[in-house]
Amino acid sequence: MPSKRTRIAETVSEEPLPKRALRSQGRPPFDSKKEKKVNTTATKNAPKKGPQPETKGNTSQRETEEESDGGPSYWLMKAEPETRMEKGKDMKFSIDDLKACKGPAGWDGVRNYSARNNLKAMKQGDLAFFYHSNCKEPGIVGIMEIVKAATPDETAFDPSEPYYDPKSSRDNPKWFLVHVEFRRKLERQIGLAELKTYTQGELSEMPLLKMSRLSVSPVPKACWDFIISLEKSL
Repeated sequence: MPSKRTRIAETVSEEPLPKRALRSQGRPPFDSKKEKKVNTTATKNAPKKGPQPETKGNTSQRETEEESDGGPSYWLMKAEPETRMEKGKDMKFSIDDLKACKGPAGWDGVRNYSARNNLKAMKQGDLAFFYHSNCKEPGIVGIMEIVKAATPDETAFDPSEPYYDPKSSRDNPKWFLVHVEFRRKLERQIGLAELKTYTQGELSEMPLLKMSRLSVSPVPKACWDFIISLEKSL
């Protein structure tokens, strides 16, 4: 286990709730503020067009989770880059905190069933966007790799932890975590406001823009490629 731990927390619910984020080496951050849901209804203006991704065609969420060529699946995982105390523990965890980790960081503290199921669907070698959440300018800031598949989240068994769950036990665990490692920071942050401009276009299938409050979500490969192309677009 790394000297620092990561944590993401969400209120227990089948519905997406305000995102909480990662805590590594101390306590990962959690989004306590609700992000506004994106209205995907067609707007009066034509959708904004941006750089074309390297891969043509649309990729469904199902195809993202089960790549036909056996390649990696793609994800987005939220963390809070600013200090927020929860029962005396700082939930802050930024892309720089992940970069500073000496080893794999456990993405613990997820307490939402949909997000948990996404964690359980991850496999070693998958890639994820690191997303800064619950801050003035939320957005995608880097890329990390899943280096260890899901295992029971030990913080759910510890009464001293902010997100202890007495209904979860080692014999019958309810919550899980994956281990991640830093791969790189993006050349520029791709903010939520910018991503929203493509809701009716290239990112129409992006779960982040459909379920904005879910902290762990899949990313269709076509959306992943398009977002990477945005990195150098300015």
